[in-house]
Amino acid sequence: MRTKTILFSLPVIIAAFFAADLVYLSAVKKERLNELVVSSIGDASFLNPVLFQDTASGDVVSLVFNGLLKYDENLVLKGELAESFTVKEGEKPVIIFRLRKDVRWHDGRPFTSKDVAFTFKTIMDPKTNTVRRSDFELVESLSTPDEHTVVVRYKEPFSPGLSSWTVGIVPAHLLESEDINTTAFNRAPVGTGPFKFVSWKSDESITVAANPDYFLGKPWLDRVVTRIIPETSLAEISLLTDEIDNLGVYPHQYERVKKEKGIRVFNYPTMGYTYIGYNMANPLFEDPRVRRALTHAIDRQRLVKSILYGMGKVPSGPFPPHMWYYDSSVKPLAYDPGEARRLLAEAGWKETDGDGILDRHGKRFSFNLITNNGNDLRKDTGVLVQRQLKEVGVEVKLRLYEWSVFLDRFINPRAFEACILGWSLSVDPDAYNIWHSSQIEKGFNFVAFRNKDADRLLVAGRRVYDHETRKKIYHQFHRVMNREQPYTFLFVAESTPALRDRFIRLLKMSGGRIEPREISIAKAGLMYDLYQWAARSYTGAAITP
Repeated sequence: MRTKTILFSLPVIIAAFFAADLVYLSAVKKERLNELVVSSIGDASFLNPVLFQDTASGDVVSLVFNGLLKYDENLVLKGELAESFTVKEGEKPVIIFRLRKDVRWHDGRPFTSKDVAFTFKTIMDPKTNTVRRSDFELVESLSTPDEHTVVVRYKEPFSPGLSSWTVGIVPAHLLESEDINTTAFNRAPVGTGPFKFVSWKSDESITVAANPDYFLGKPWLDRVVTRIIPETSLAEISLLTDEIDNLGVYPHQYERVKKEKGIRVFNYPTMGYTYIGYNMANPLFEDPRVRRALTHAIDRQRLVKSILYGMGKVPSGPFPPHMWYYDSSVKPLAYDPGEARRLLAEAGWKETDGDGILDRHGKRFSFNLITNNGNDLRKDTGVLVQRQLKEVGVEVKLRLYEWSVFLDRFINPRAFEACILGWSLSVDPDAYNIWHSSQIEKGFNFVAFRNKDADRLLVAGRRVYDHETRKKIYHQFHRVMNREQPYTFLFVAESTPALRDRFIRLLKMSGGRIEPREISIAKAGLMYDLYQWAARSYTGAAITP
């Protein structure tokens, strides 16, 4: 319910809480006083929540679009476009969403249940090039009794059902007559979110501006600009010279950047991991003994020590160690070159011609290991892996590619032998679209992993709601993955984002009072609520609750 409009002078409020900071702010470029400039090592692919597959796209999509639900700062699911929701459990569960009535698309059209139905229909259309279909394939029906009600009926219990509705909703009125895969909308989106799309200059920048009609109130920031800076040293210089405000710093930069005046560096565990993925459509990697051998041959603790500067952990499976579904009783395969050689010999790989490289049936054990430019952790990891695998008779040719080329020419068409990549994971343990064999062609299972036990457990984990039962299921799945090693699970690095300290959070309290808060880390990370951020010296005329 709206309160009476009360005007406050923002500089007065900020000065009262942060007077000492204004001295520093006098040196900040005036034209950037109320915009946030962030850095990305790669360009986006699609600014469409139905189609995107990479974090570069997802970071922008999250500013432009809303889901029916959203994880809050404590990683609890709350309504976003839905003002409320009801779950009716049973053999065929039902979720009833009551939609907000004060939401408009950026072009002024009202948001309705028709948009939700259209988004669902588009995702389920076999012609749509999406990896999100598996999140909705157990939906039996979706109905819209009126413009502000959505009823979703499931064929059977589906525990990730609620979290799947965090997907961004797209506008029916703009897309129902378009080809979703090729529409110009994918580069010039229209959403309901706190920021409106302004421009996209390929391999240079993406700009969004405050949405004055956002249903939670106009964001304090005027603009958010994402600058594509693939070179690590250039990105750091851009941060230190105040050309950008936010940068995910690498471990070797951490201590140096942390000492800089006017910059804060945060540290928290990530919801993801870095890995080497082996394409099991390639005969080299069919045998799990070979994949286990490759993992035994890589000193992952040394990776954490020398490349992460100790800021990370070696996982034993496909989950972050700090999450409840990670099985801590499963230990990472030990660095053991002797065991690696034994397993490779058992699989038929022997050194027969004196060149130091194993061979079998006249074929050398040699493969290309690819990763993307601009990520020093992955490049340095590749160099060390190349050196260590050579010690057990495996030749690795490291190849680096620009991000969009890396995805479009190699990962998406499955045209690679092995790759170094990373996953940014959901809060829910469901990993069906990464590992289930049905997801090889159009899901995220681009390493072509097939395992009946894994498939069974992934399906079982989706069908139960009980926390402890799910935990047991995912612990079993964890053990299967540790045994099969479809990836070498390299490390879980700590997230270390740097941010110029000229930004604060402005929270609307009861009675219309605005309370400034220092930027801090929550369970959801750093930038989960950018619409509440502002520069400390923002000179807007008024704050309107």
